[in-house]
Amino acid sequence: MSFFRKKVYACSGFYTVSLGTGRKEFHPKKPRPGIEHYIKEAGLGVIEQISNPEHIDEGIIGNFIASRFCHQGNLGGFFPMVHDTFQYKPCMRVEGACDSGGLALAAAVKTVLADIADVVMCLGVEVQNTVKAVYGADYLAAAGWYSGERKQGHAYFFPDQFSQRAGACFDKFGYDRVRPGMARWYVNAIENARKNPKAQEYHNKNSDLNGTGMTSPNPKAFCEYINVFDCSKVSDGAAGLLFASERGLEKIGVSKNDAVEVIAYAQVQDNLTTPPPDLTKLTTCEMAAKRAYERAGIQPKDLGVLEVHDCFTVAGLLAVEAAGLAGYGEGADFVKDGNTSLDGLIPTNTSGGLIGYGHPTGATGVRQAVDIVHQLSGKAGEYQVEISSERPYGMLSSMGGNDKTVVAMIFKKTE
Repeated sequence: MSFFRKKVYACSGFYTVSLGTGRKEFHPKKPRPGIEHYIKEAGLGVIEQISNPEHIDEGIIGNFIASRFCHQGNLGGFFPMVHDTFQYKPCMRVEGACDSGGLALAAAVKTVLADIADVVMCLGVEVQNTVKAVYGADYLAAAGWYSGERKQGHAYFFPDQFSQRAGACFDKFGYDRVRPGMARWYVNAIENARKNPKAQEYHNKNSDLNGTGMTSPNPKAFCEYINVFDCSKVSDGAAGLLFASERGLEKIGVSKNDAVEVIAYAQVQDNLTTPPPDLTKLTTCEMAAKRAYERAGIQPKDLGVLEVHDCFTVAGLLAVEAAGLAGYGEGADFVKDGNTSLDGLIPTNTSGGLIGYGHPTGATGVRQAVDIVHQLSGKAGEYQVEISSERPYGMLSSMGGNDKTVVAMIFKKTE
């Protein structure tokens, strides 16, 4: 029996360039597009793929912290700017730290399932290159328990949170086993990003990626167990995707062959005021994945493609384990053996992931969904992977905070 009461489809995905350090056109001292520009660009990129945008019933915008980075709230008010026919249509903004985009996906699916709308435009957006890195790190610390953790925390709060996870993994599984796995994750991310013209690391010409990935940490300048290359970059960008019922697809002129089916999702919330139960596990991500698999009636081995939230390289290793693709403590070996590469057992983060494409936080969950939809519909371009009829599924895992807010969503290639 299907988990959903009716069929829901995703289609017409689009995302912008992830702008920030590494892109040739980025200059920190020159004017750059504002948040409203990115919302409109992503929205128009979606609309250009359909026949009748007036049949889009409402919008949902995922965003983490525009009120700090851009001094901007009320983001739903930018929805009518995207297209004239959106005037006076409903739109709301949702927030769940780095999982804001994932929550936007879940909200869009629920709206279609509730028969409130036949077509929902789901957007995710963030503009973060507005302040110095150390100030931005403080803003992003709001993804954790700010009043309980921030005062005693590291200047680079979230990098330190995942640095401690890396240190715990080194202690438990061995530095010589884990560190090369983190470096290989970095190598894969940059190599995939080089195939994606919109990726922040697209212009990266480094000839020794593994050597860079193995760079020793500098605790005096950054964190104890990770280097800056283990981190996703500060990014500006947006992503958009449509969710529709069968009737909705007809109304906007999209064939089922140009869409993919959403078959299940799980949204899981951990207590923000408690520390992780085990620094060597992404417990909430694991719970979300297990629930999503159960609701979809599939197993990890049925996936043809995967998107995980690699805000840091160690998070990528732990996320692969949480998704059930590698056993506990075996994520580094699984990655080193090439299983997550484009031609591997389970191609993962095929467009570069957060490390390679970039991490405009509120946009990331939506961008992950766009990449899954592109892969399953054969529209991923140079980084397209083979999707077999035996493994027609793709899953994303979008994480907010230190494994606190998670959405896992499973899609299926249409037949």
